[in-house]
Amino acid sequence: MQAFTVTVTGAGELQVQLLAAQEEGEEHAEELDEGPSPIAPELHELAWGVGSFVVFLVLVRLVFYPRLKRGMDARRDLIHSQLEQAERTRGDAEAEVAQYQAKLAEVRAEASKRIDAARQLLDQERQARLGEVNARIAEKRAAAVAEIEAAKEAARGQIVDAAADVAAAATRRVLGRPVDPGAAKAAAEAALTAGVAS
Repeated sequence: MQAFTVTVTGAGELQVQLLAAQEEGEEHAEELDEGPSPIAPELHELAWGVGSFVVFLVLVRLVFYPRLKRGMDARRDLIHSQLEQAERTRGDAEAEVAQYQAKLAEVRAEASKRIDAARQLLDQERQARLGEVNARIAEKRAAAVAEIEAAKEAARGQIVDAAADVAAAATRRVLGRPVDPGAAKAAAEAALTAGVAS
């Protein structure tokens, strides 16, 4: 190994001097005295690392993992039981809905029957009342027609008498002699009968 020294002179020049090689024993001494390696671990550090890993592995395998597995199993069982409970509840709800739909259909059918029966009863009552009302109307109409006919007959007799009196008075004036009241009445009645017939 060669060494050199650098010195600066007063004029600003650099002066380099090579030094002579020292003894070879000193070089070997310097090479052997490098200290511990930063990459290779010491044996006691390696022993502590392996021992800590084994203790941690034993703790994990014997203590932490069983607890974790029990917790995971309990959670899985809880989830499964909740899912089964939800399925049972859903099945019960679907059964109740089906029962409700069946009862609703029965109630609707019963209501429809009752409505039809009530409609038929009301129709029968309406027909009966209409018959009664029509019968009363027919009776009243017949009574009114009878009254009208009676009034007509009564008025006809008066009209025939009045017409006979007017005809007799007119004939007396025209002819200048009195007319038989029975003949005048018969003529007035014949004229009224001919007028009604036409």
